[in-house]
Amino acid sequence: MADFGIPDPFNGETGLDEDSASSGYIHIRSQQRNGKKSLTTIQGLAEELDYKKLLRAFKKSFNCNGTIVEDEELGHVIQLQGDQRKNVADFLIAEGIVDKNNVKIHGF
Repeated sequence: MADFGIPDPFNGETGLDEDSASSGYIHIRSQQRNGKKSLTTIQGLAEELDYKKLLRAFKKSFNCNGTIVEDEELGHVIQLQGDQRKNVADFLIAEGIVDKNNVKIHGF
């Protein structure tokens, strides 16, 4: 079978870079929970950012709840309730935290 650079979804590979936090990209994903509920995850933010202040601003701006999850491979991951992908991307770009070219919105 030819390998076209596409990761095999059945062998456990995610297809993400090994150092996705240091690659410079901010990954914004939406995960479907049960029913109509969904969860937005943000990963790859710079370590020098104050995650608690950033989460507080997200929660206040988008009227949703959220948390910070510490992952040993991915570092800090911010989780927000609901599908907030577009809102998060617009917020990060408007505040000058990231460049528009460094934001990857998955699922659109």
